[in-house]
Amino acid sequence: MSGEVKMSLPTEALDSGSAEERATFGLFSVTADERLLTEGVDTTNQKLSHGPHVSGYPLAEWIAWNFWRLRWEFVRPTAEDGACRWDFAHRMSTIGDGYLWPDLSVFSDGLQCFLVSAPSRSPDSLLFRYLGASRRPEVVPAKNLEEAIDGFVEDILIRFEDRKLSDTNLHRLWKDLATERATPELARFRRLEAQLGCDPDEADEHVIRRHLAATATLGEDAMGELATDSAIHGSGPDGMMSADTIESFAMRSGFDANPNDAVALDDAEDVPRMGETMAAWRVGVRTARALRTRERMDGEPICDTRLADFAGTTAGAISDTNRCSERISFLLHQESENIRLSLRSKWETGRRFDLARLIGDRLLRHRACLPAERLHPATRARSSYRQKMQRAFAAELLCPFASMDDMLRGDCSEESQSAVVEHFNVSPWTIGTQLVNHHRIDREDAPGIVGHDAHEAGTGA
Repeated sequence: MSGEVKMSLPTEALDSGSAEERATFGLFSVTADERLLTEGVDTTNQKLSHGPHVSGYPLAEWIAWNFWRLRWEFVRPTAEDGACRWDFAHRMSTIGDGYLWPDLSVFSDGLQCFLVSAPSRSPDSLLFRYLGASRRPEVVPAKNLEEAIDGFVEDILIRFEDRKLSDTNLHRLWKDLATERATPELARFRRLEAQLGCDPDEADEHVIRRHLAATATLGEDAMGELATDSAIHGSGPDGMMSADTIESFAMRSGFDANPNDAVALDDAEDVPRMGETMAAWRVGVRTARALRTRERMDGEPICDTRLADFAGTTAGAISDTNRCSERISFLLHQESENIRLSLRSKWETGRRFDLARLIGDRLLRHRACLPAERLHPATRARSSYRQKMQRAFAAELLCPFASMDDMLRGDCSEESQSAVVEHFNVSPWTIGTQLVNHHRIDREDAPGIVGHDAHEAGTGA
């Protein structure tokens, strides 16, 4: 897998339109990992084409304006109005300007970018009918998408220079973006703004800066996770959890944990590290398997006491369902070097799952040699690289697929799944997720479950 992204627009003649439109007219195509994503049929002559004839100028403007959201915002929020706004920042079909753009969606999980090509929705009425490359997203390293974007827009600007076109809106947008990308403080501002689902300068600047100030306390990556959780669930910048709120929940509903008593993996363990070329679920699953092997657990269930030991806390953190945090589960490092652990769910299986996620988060970030952060969040979002790693780790740690598959022996009926649920003390959702991810049942047979391949290429472990 090369992971390369190419955006091509060979110049062709256009007799009408603005000077910018004529200078950038051509046959547009996009490939990701050598798969053509813009292929379709020109219905005027019924011939297959690599893409449509369009002007690259409105596309370049769209890219420059939405760059931060394309790079840092995750999959669409659940709220209907938020989903519509998300489309305008991530789906090329919304560009307009009189051209028939591909229904190509572009989004990120923080480390990797995803390109999803859909077929034309009303093919009978279109001059160009998009075929749609695949139901499965093409997954590429985020830096490869950035390089493709840079190359495409710079090519458009060169064409303007050849035609002596200057001071266009694209020139201004691209210059401002270059300044933001080259200035760490501005880049952090735009990144958080995008993770909150906002266009540039849409949110209240004071609110964004207040959240940015908290990154010094909780950590930049952690604050990005809180922003994404807020955006996906419609809370927005004003509803994003603050450092004070986290501290309050830690003291009011948290449990003590000692990091020196928590489980650790040796550097020699054969575990992949998180990164742009490694799927999040794969990192999570293999890390969980490495931990089970190290602890000589085979395929046995994990009791509450042992799971709590892995986190350096007591089983009361799982059993005391009256002490719950709001919206997220988290670990918060204290100045005393101890940890306060707070779990969101009111159900034992939910608390076990979130505790396993937090155990995985500490192990995975340590393995990746990432900067230490005070906050380890397990949010409701399922679309960031970090949260996908956590969930895959927790599912495999609590309910190892090989053992579950042996128990089921090909019978995935509700009755058989219930026996597995009871044996491993997990929720039906966890079992269903494992079965979907390993192709034992179809996603349509497990409502509400999003498998690995809904957002990542590849399945299984």
